[in-house]
Amino acid sequence: MGVVEHLFIEQFGAFVGKYSERIVVTVKGTRVEQAPLLYLQSVTIASDGVSISSDAVAACCERGIPVFFVNGIGGGVASLYAAGLNGTINTRREQLRAYDDQRGVHLGCMFAAGKIENQSTTLKYFAKNRRDTPLGERLMDASAAVRDPLALIDHAASAGRIEDIRETLMAAEGGAARVYWEAVREVAPEQYGWTIRETRGATDPINSLLNYGYGILRSQVERAVMYAGLDPFGGYVHADRPGKPSLALDLIEEFRQTAVDRVVIGLVNRQFTVEQDGEGRLLPDTKKAFAEHVQTHLQGSVRHHGQQVKLSAHHPDPSPRGGRLCTR
Repeated sequence: MGVVEHLFIEQFGAFVGKYSERIVVTVKGTRVEQAPLLYLQSVTIASDGVSISSDAVAACCERGIPVFFVNGIGGGVASLYAAGLNGTINTRREQLRAYDDQRGVHLGCMFAAGKIENQSTTLKYFAKNRRDTPLGERLMDASAAVRDPLALIDHAASAGRIEDIRETLMAAEGGAARVYWEAVREVAPEQYGWTIRETRGATDPINSLLNYGYGILRSQVERAVMYAGLDPFGGYVHADRPGKPSLALDLIEEFRQTAVDRVVIGLVNRQFTVEQDGEGRLLPDTKKAFAEHVQTHLQGSVRHHGQQVKLSAHHPDPSPRGGRLCTR
């Protein structure tokens, strides 16, 4: 077993403590997992009834290791960071000022266009293994059609403020999403009973996996935003709302397809077992196995500007320890 870099705790009644230079997880006094602090990059608590010691919290904060609390479907509840990561005030001032000038427009358009381009690329990826088949042809047609709303984004790029074009960007994303999910649905095996993309309240296996995977992705993107010295709540396309990390949500959009959708569709086509409780929530063993697949995929390579790069790449020195991984 390799070194644990991203620690996920999904079992009710677990206790997270510090022993020597390790974070240790126990259940009813039995050690079930441990992670050396030297290599640990994040801790995610994804269950009710989990306790964490002050020593473990202090050790993580001293080393710039964020602790994320998420609910049973992957939604963010709270994030704990070291106070020193919040000290880049000049960067944050410019981030907030950009909301009212052309920089915000440029960023918003790039976020939306990046999402649509990656939807198109992902459909091509699914079509690759189905070439010379009717489904492969439909996927390639959808890959082209999903790019049609890019014209709306190009037209909006000359606006002066992001507020003037937010509805246009949302309309472009919505139009592309309808084409994208209709095509992706054809790739999923029928036995999973997936008929429509749902977010809140979804209980079917595929939507549950997608939603939980996006929760994992959100924690990693939010972490990268913090290490870059930015405010995760100061976004551009996603509207401001108390407790809503708008910038992190903006950035997540163009990573969903590569980081999560490919993993989910790949797993269900290999007959991945999805265990759920009576209310449709993923059981701990399923969440743990799926989270490991997502994290392994994030350490893999993709082609970007003609080069093979990791979905997670080293940042020069974003934390007290330096050399931390940050999604990009």
